[in-house]
Amino acid sequence: MTPLAASALDLDRMLCFAIYSANGAFNRAYRPLLDRLGLTYPQYLVLMALGEADDLTVSEIGARLFLESNTLTPLLKRLEAAGHLVRRRDATDERQVRVSLTDQGRALLQDACGVTQSLAGTVAMTEAQARTLRDSIAALRDILNDPAAMARVGDARDG
Repeated sequence: MTPLAASALDLDRMLCFAIYSANGAFNRAYRPLLDRLGLTYPQYLVLMALGEADDLTVSEIGARLFLESNTLTPLLKRLEAAGHLVRRRDATDERQVRVSLTDQGRALLQDACGVTQSLAGTVAMTEAQARTLRDSIAALRDILNDPAAMARVGDARDG
């Protein structure tokens, strides 16, 4: 195996693996904090999205969280069954379902914000370092979600 091929197989040198494994570490760190609130991480994200802007459509929440409706709908149903949100058809366009927090959901959102602050206090980096890292990862995500950028990658491989 050539040195280049060997380095290409080194997981510790792969950006995708670093992000993947960091995601797993985040999930493990959040799990006990969210378990106390009776939430999964995706449910937590839904609450946070509704905290930013209440009365969103299902498609708006999906776009904000990068989730498909077949993943999002069961999450919303569970949160609704728990009394944290309500779903209703839009009065002007019945094809759309609007989602709003209940009073119980707003109270849970306040507790959930404490989870974010609690975890942020354990990460050994400055706020500026965390912001720079977040912005870099978000920029990478946006590139990977851009069909034109991904088509250029495919063209480069084919060329």
